[in-house]
Amino acid sequence: MDSPILQDFLNELHLKYKSMRDGVLANYIPELAKADPDWFGICIVTVDGQIYEVGDYEQLFTIQSISKAFVYGMALEDHGRDYVLTRVGVEPTGDSFNSIVLDESSKRPYNPMVNAGAIATTSLIKGSGPTERLVRMLDMFQRYVGHNLFIDMPVFMSERTTGHRNRAMAHLMLNFGMIDAKIEEALDLYFQQCSLMVNCRDLAVMAATLANNGINPIIKDRAVDSRYVRDILTVMYTCGMYDFAGEWAYTVGLPGKSGVSGGLLVVVPQQMGIGIFSPPLDSHGSSVRGMQVCKELSERFGLHLFDLQTDRSKLLETLCNLSQADSDSSVVP
Repeated sequence: MDSPILQDFLNELHLKYKSMRDGVLANYIPELAKADPDWFGICIVTVDGQIYEVGDYEQLFTIQSISKAFVYGMALEDHGRDYVLTRVGVEPTGDSFNSIVLDESSKRPYNPMVNAGAIATTSLIKGSGPTERLVRMLDMFQRYVGHNLFIDMPVFMSERTTGHRNRAMAHLMLNFGMIDAKIEEALDLYFQQCSLMVNCRDLAVMAATLANNGINPIIKDRAVDSRYVRDILTVMYTCGMYDFAGEWAYTVGLPGKSGVSGGLLVVVPQQMGIGIFSPPLDSHGSSVRGMQVCKELSERFGLHLFDLQTDRSKLLETLCNLSQADSDSSVVP
């Protein structure tokens, strides 16, 4: 089905923000500082497989922290909700994503979206050794995107060489029994997951898979057990944007996850997935252009989870049937 209003709005947003020069490239991982700040792509994939995209949506980049949400889902499948909660909490934190801090009472990382929690989550992935664990992880990500994914080795080595802060977190968690003694093995797997190469369309398909209760809307394969989709979306909503999570929930109102390479993944449950890529970051480590696009999409189409005026059962139908002549009218019935 054709949806001219949605495609035209994406085109307008891309044109509006392409010239924006705010933000800086991530430089604490040397390879990421080599990105072109003008790269900018937007893609939307609906739960029935429609794709709308504009800009540099095929430009490859490393997934970085966006991977955390999906590895968390894998850990839930491997161990179950109750066990994972003994190792990683689900509480939002006002600290930055790379803070070396644990919950004072439980000694767990606060949540699986910050680095400490993600390292603990990655350490839970089952396998007889590093190779089997990596193969299982790659297979999981490939079910989400629908094709093979590869690791950017220069980024992996860059992260491995400079990741001393993450090692400090791992040793702190080992001290409190949150991870086992195979610290370097867990960190290597964590650095590898962050170094997976994706594009904007991949992010949108991954988000649409979560929006579609765990089933990839393009290849129709199940990527994650439906019972854990709620858990993934909940921690994305409350913790996915780090110390900006509260304002994100207030202004955009959707589960989201950012990455320091400039990727931004957003889920509109039962409706669509949104993927955005633009490397310049704000002070919270999120794509400057991506944040603006998400705010405008949420406001224009009434996507906020608590926008009670939006009839979500009719949202996609409205988008797909609205003519170009009605592009200035509201999509809310």
